[in-house]
Amino acid sequence: MSQNVCGAMTALITPFKNGELDEAGYASLIRRQIANGIDAVVPVGTTGESATLSHDEHKRCIEIAVEVCSKSDVKVLAGAGSNATHEAIDIARHAQECGADALLSVTPYYNKPSQEGLYRHYRAIAEAVEIPVMLYNVPGRTSVDLLPSTVFRLFDEVENIYAIKEATGSMERAVDLLAARPGLCLVSGDDAIDYPLLANGAQGVISVTANLLPNLKSRLVHTALGGDLATSKAINDSLYPINKAMFLSSNPIPVKAAMYMAGLIESLEYRLPLVQPDSETMKRIEEAMKNYEIPGAVK
Repeated sequence: MSQNVCGAMTALITPFKNGELDEAGYASLIRRQIANGIDAVVPVGTTGESATLSHDEHKRCIEIAVEVCSKSDVKVLAGAGSNATHEAIDIARHAQECGADALLSVTPYYNKPSQEGLYRHYRAIAEAVEIPVMLYNVPGRTSVDLLPSTVFRLFDEVENIYAIKEATGSMERAVDLLAARPGLCLVSGDDAIDYPLLANGAQGVISVTANLLPNLKSRLVHTALGGDLATSKAINDSLYPINKAMFLSSNPIPVKAAMYMAGLIESLEYRLPLVQPDSETMKRIEEAMKNYEIPGAVK
């Protein structure tokens, strides 16, 4: 089984309609990603509001992604994280059964486990399935940091742990990980620094901005991986205003607003406690969007 789920990847938003999962809208968003050169989609990560979806909704999002991508070469890296290990294992097994290519599992949030707890958590998830597992470290959201020593231990000892989505925002951390374990697939989890990480040996990105601009994000990654660093840097630089706008408030509040303003989702709905941006933030997002030709946008 291939362990090369990497490249240009999109952390999918989850569209709602009248409070329910908009299944048709979700499938349409995934087809748009496929049409614009993305290598893999990531259903139900942080950007997909996984923390407020029911387990049934979470599983259904993975199923839809697999169904849509089965008609293409695009892979599905399914979100399978929880602050309870048994829940993460349940989702991971479901993802494998329905045909996901690999798993993305965020560090357990809120309960702040020790490094030993993190090691045992990830080992249990990975050993419960056969498909590849990508670790996901985002301490700014989870309040726990998966330290390099623990990453190395997991990568060395657990056969199907192949990668990490690195979202500490630290270039030094990425250099540490890649210098010590060149075989580790490191993926950028911070849109603003995609190019520097790719130039340093990252093998892909998981992008929020790619919901809106999958064409540019896929080209940014593919040019870097193909050795054309100058073009990749130019694209990364050009995306700075929209990358910045996507984090004016907690993700995925701004990106969902941008998708709605572009006519790519039917209604602007979030799950409480997330709410719509205030009018000033909406204006700033709209202003940033004017710099780009958004594929499929309704004029």
